[in-house]
Amino acid sequence: MKKIIKHLLSIALIASIGGTMLAVSAPQTVSAADDSCNRGFLGFPSWYRGLTNDTDCSLKSPADVGGLQKWIITVAINVVEIGVILSAYVAAVFLIYGGFLFVTSGGSPDGASKARKTLLDAIIGLIIALVAVAIVKLIASIWV
Repeated sequence: MKKIIKHLLSIALIASIGGTMLAVSAPQTVSAADDSCNRGFLGFPSWYRGLTNDTDCSLKSPADVGGLQKWIITVAINVVEIGVILSAYVAAVFLIYGGFLFVTSGGSPDGASKARKTLLDAIIGLIIALVAVAIVKLIASIWV
């Protein structure tokens, strides 16, 4: 009976994580405005997002943005967001690696315990990274 409960809990955990990843990676709607100047790659924003002219995609001077302090903070928020999104990708890779370790442990208690620790650490890292992305995006939407 305990084995069945363990398997059901494992399936529920995997389903909830998979659902979370699918919800985060859902495609965004296309807006009518052309945002070709600030296009990112793989979810990463461009470091200069919010600092370009709409006509020719050239960088605005700090005077055009509202001062050097706001210009630097905008770049810093973009760079921090890039780092946080990168850490979410790393956590997802470790999640896959932990699953691989678990599958290839072959019933070995040491291998299974190492895989569980890797999976737990990856899940905690992924949760922290997703919360951090949300916080940075909130600050960026307020500031920029």
